[in-house]
Amino acid sequence: MENRTIGSIQVTAIGFGCMSISHAYGPALEKVEAEKVLHRALDIGHTFLDTAALYGFGANEALLGDTLSSRRDEYFLASKCGLFKNNEGKREINGRPEVIKKTCEDSLQRLKTDYIDLYYLHRLDKQVPIEDSVGALSELVQAGKIGQIGLSEVSAETLRLAHAVHPVGALQNEYSLFSRNPEIASLEACKDLGVAFVPFSPVSRGLLTDTPPLPGKFPQGDIRPNMPRFQGEALEHNLSLLDHFSVLAEKAGCSRAQLALAWLLSRGKHVIPIPGTTSIVHMEENIAAADVKLDVELIKELDQHINQNTIQGERYNDATMAEIDSENF
Repeated sequence: MENRTIGSIQVTAIGFGCMSISHAYGPALEKVEAEKVLHRALDIGHTFLDTAALYGFGANEALLGDTLSSRRDEYFLASKCGLFKNNEGKREINGRPEVIKKTCEDSLQRLKTDYIDLYYLHRLDKQVPIEDSVGALSELVQAGKIGQIGLSEVSAETLRLAHAVHPVGALQNEYSLFSRNPEIASLEACKDLGVAFVPFSPVSRGLLTDTPPLPGKFPQGDIRPNMPRFQGEALEHNLSLLDHFSVLAEKAGCSRAQLALAWLLSRGKHVIPIPGTTSIVHMEENIAAADVKLDVELIKELDQHINQNTIQGERYNDATMAEIDSENF
């Protein structure tokens, strides 16, 4: 399988996002099943695993620590700070240096490791200068507790400010055929600066798969019904785009999810998507997308069929969009 680089470290061109095992798209997997998924991820060649303090409010990190600490030398580990469940049980964005350092210590304990390869600021705290947050992350690098600094859901401008304080290894923003915002500036900024671009939700939270979410069929605890593009007429319209998308997948000789991932890989050698799933079958399907090659005409047809002008609905509700620093159309 093709490898790509984060800093000087090579990882598989498609990483594995661990969030959905514990968080966001319905009930968490039972531990025995979750362990099978994680071990299988390494067995089939994944070398880049992504988690966060937020996912399951620490449960996802603890799961990785309990399950994979004995195989720690087999994978490049990414986690995140700055967005978590506070002492009052509420979701909080907090990028203050002392909070970043405390969150890192807690994550290291849960992950059962003394070193996190890539540590992201999960969200920009708009009350704290990015230089201060990155300064704290830089101190964690100097202390040997993290290898590289990452940022998530920030703009090209914020990335450049951060990179001037300390080199940034990766920027993780939402990017898919349905979410084209990185094409405004951040995708190119990463290329200019030598920063890996890590798309999360690369199959648009399931929309670009062979089993997309259907109206009224979301599991209990799923976050998608709160997102405008998964509501009412917007969802119906977005699902209607899948008919021709399936035709294009057939042309490419792959599944819908593989087409979506192969399209992302075609956007630049610095792009490393991290699809997540609770299904071993789907995980094996996703990693195989690295071997799908798309011709120029098919990519052009994809770009014309699904883009910011042909879809309906924002990716987050108004309150959440106000928290985001990344560019928007």
